[in-house]
Amino acid sequence: MILGKRTMDNLDEKLAAWQQADILDAATAGRIRAYEAAHEKPTGIRWQALLALAFGAILLGAGTILFVAAHWDALSPWARFSLVIAVIAAFHIAAAFARPHFEGMGTALSAVGTVASFAAVALVGQIFNIQEHWPAGVMLCALCALAGWWLLRDQMQQTFAFLLVPAWLMCEWSDRAIHYQGYSVALERMFAVLAIVFLTAFIHSRRRITSGILFAIGAVTLPIVAVSLSDGWTYSEWAHPLGLLPLYLRLAAWVWIAAVLLVLWVKSRRAIVPTLIFILVAMALPYAHHTQIIHESYGSWDNTRPNIFAYILGALAAVLLTWWGTQLASKRTINYGVVLFALVVGWFFFSDLMDKLDRSFSLMLMGVVFLAGGWILEKLRRRLIRHVAAPEVAA
Repeated sequence: MILGKRTMDNLDEKLAAWQQADILDAATAGRIRAYEAAHEKPTGIRWQALLALAFGAILLGAGTILFVAAHWDALSPWARFSLVIAVIAAFHIAAAFARPHFEGMGTALSAVGTVASFAAVALVGQIFNIQEHWPAGVMLCALCALAGWWLLRDQMQQTFAFLLVPAWLMCEWSDRAIHYQGYSVALERMFAVLAIVFLTAFIHSRRRITSGILFAIGAVTLPIVAVSLSDGWTYSEWAHPLGLLPLYLRLAAWVWIAAVLLVLWVKSRRAIVPTLIFILVAMALPYAHHTQIIHESYGSWDNTRPNIFAYILGALAAVLLTWWGTQLASKRTINYGVVLFALVVGWFFFSDLMDKLDRSFSLMLMGVVFLAGGWILEKLRRRLIRHVAAPEVAA
């Protein structure tokens, strides 16, 4: 147990209250107090310190970029290259000295050094006019992140690796598929699978920084991808001059999804079922739309909009995620599932219902929906949270 002075004070108060209620006798309370004091450890980094480290790392990186940019034009190519390497080395050397004394500082400096290596990949290509293939640049960044994770084993390097390795594979696929019809739908499905894996695979991970960042990225990505998938396919020949997506690229996309599921199976087998259901939703969403022909004086065009099945699929996915969060006793997943359901209701209201009603009436109805719906969802969320927390109290 990790205890600090405040925690020990709270423990003393609870022991005193339990003694007054005749739950504990004085001898037992003394033994508990002695045991906790003997096993007391320094408290972990508080959120204020984490926030300061994060902002400090961002400001340090931004200042370094501005300094290099201010002197860039005055340097020769080899001087530019030496400066780039020196900046990366300086951050990692400083991190190595700081880590034994303040691990959080060492982690922050190492993260800035790794981000500097990402910038160095682009700068070195520009310095020596290397032939452009932008997915190869993402691959080099992923290799930097993997090397940092292998050497340092800290959470920021792990986070970079988990983000950049799938990003590189998606970039390679995208570079080959971008001129074909159906490219955007296949890419969005890949994004949807990655987002749900980020939401489900790291729920009970002890590495809170990694799990928190990946959960946040998945939480933002999933609704955006869902709305985009509901638009269906784009069939304009000028945007996709090479025709339909060829079979080998479609198979490559499915192989990528299968590889992500394999990693998920190794990491968290319990997350396979909700992930498979979300994949089915991602498969169905491009078909859940209808097309309207808009006529104007200067011409007409097709307007694609989601139909009622898109909203039903989104609501069912949110309910599933909330239920799954209760099964795993994950308050974070329950909260996000409730928020996702509210977003689906708002999406339906603004996309399909609002333009069919009078403006004043639609605003009043929107107010009622938000007030009443928010109250109902909050009551449901609190009930689910209490249900999850009850076994912990009983234990």
